[in-house]
Amino acid sequence: MKLLLNCLYIVSTPIGNLDDITLRAVEVLKNSDIILCEDTRRSLKLLNHLKIKKRLISYHKFNEKKKVNNVIEHINKGKILSLISDAGTPLLSDPGRILINECVAKKIKIIPIPGVSSITSAMSVSGFSDQFLFYGFLPKKENERDRILNNLSKIEYSQVFFIPAIKISSIIQKFKRYFSGREIMIAKEITKIHEEFYRGNIDNFSLSKDPIKGELTVVISSKKAKKDEINYVRIINKIKKYLKKYSLKDTVNLIMETENINKKKIYDLCLKIKNDKSS
Repeated sequence: MKLLLNCLYIVSTPIGNLDDITLRAVEVLKNSDIILCEDTRRSLKLLNHLKIKKRLISYHKFNEKKKVNNVIEHINKGKILSLISDAGTPLLSDPGRILINECVAKKIKIIPIPGVSSITSAMSVSGFSDQFLFYGFLPKKENERDRILNNLSKIEYSQVFFIPAIKISSIIQKFKRYFSGREIMIAKEITKIHEEFYRGNIDNFSLSKDPIKGELTVVISSKKAKKDEINYVRIINKIKKYLKKYSLKDTVNLIMETENINKKKIYDLCLKIKNDKSS
């Protein structure tokens, strides 16, 4: 595999099980002159597992601004640079945004090397709607956290958060306040030996008394529409789309499959839209 010069590779790494690394990611790391990483000690474990010896440069949120120009210099000199995070896909609640924007400004090519992400891993086993919003870490200040959660509670999509285990009990109480009626899934140590998923209704959800460590990926289900919260704009748009291809009867049945609405109401709505078009 021949790598391009004068570009930056964004390489996804395993979130737990080191064998989850992709073949392409291994080749990019093998051929990199410099690997930028959050914690050199953690990254060294991965490289040792892969039998790769490369120069590691510490690059994290506390030194990102200071080191960005130096990194750009290395790239302009024709060095092959890769950016990895401690685990998963870089830049998703991890440092690197300043560097990416600087590369964009200087027209330096950026190449993503896809791989593991705790976000998509958790979503894939949640059973919730795949229309989701990823928020990441909540603010530390309680007033700001309440403001954010209040805004997020109005969004109907599933939502994904990163929460330190030490804070999970207090955050669950917040979720009960703002996301009442929804389902919750907490993913612990995804892909590791002690991987575990906790599920339940937010209103009566509680974790076991056994202490949980590390960083948790928490998924909240989509907002369940109440009978008086039927989204008629969405339904009308669907009806107009379906009536172009299907009969009135088939359109009614298709709407019934996805919308929680009385069949007679759907039929009357479909008939009205069809008559309006023909008139």
